[in-house]
Amino acid sequence: MTLKVLVVCAGNICRSPSAEAAINEAALARGVDVHVDSAGTGWWNIGEQPNDQVIAAGNRAGLNIEGRARKVNILDFDRHDVILAMDRSNLRDLMAMTPSLEARAKMRLFRTYDTTSTEEEIPDPYGRPDDIYDEMIKLVRSAAEGFVESLVSNGVKNPVTLE
Repeated sequence: MTLKVLVVCAGNICRSPSAEAAINEAALARGVDVHVDSAGTGWWNIGEQPNDQVIAAGNRAGLNIEGRARKVNILDFDRHDVILAMDRSNLRDLMAMTPSLEARAKMRLFRTYDTTSTEEEIPDPYGRPDDIYDEMIKLVRSAAEGFVESLVSNGVKNPVTLE
């Protein structure tokens, strides 16, 4: 069965679509069966494509970032096996929406999977210079590789769930 992953940031136009693309890239490279979706905790970007700067940064790095922004909804907590938040603020917002303790157990800070760093958050690049977007792409790729490696090292080539 396919592992269902949701990556979450505030507006779903920068970090979470980048993380979605990076996890898909890492999973494909390692032969791990995942379905990745992204969403935001806020409503203000619903229906928008990813930010132009993030698309450009992805293109510079060879990472195809696409999609349409949407807001996390109550069904996401049942639909996904793992929910990865980009920062503590996103995690707090998710916890406030969570319908159950079981759903809370699915949540993690995405960057905790980055084995090259002790930091736990992916900083929001929105409104910042292009080099900050380039750095964010590097961070999500590193965290994505660590996340997929954790699935592989735990013997989860074709994961069923993480319960």
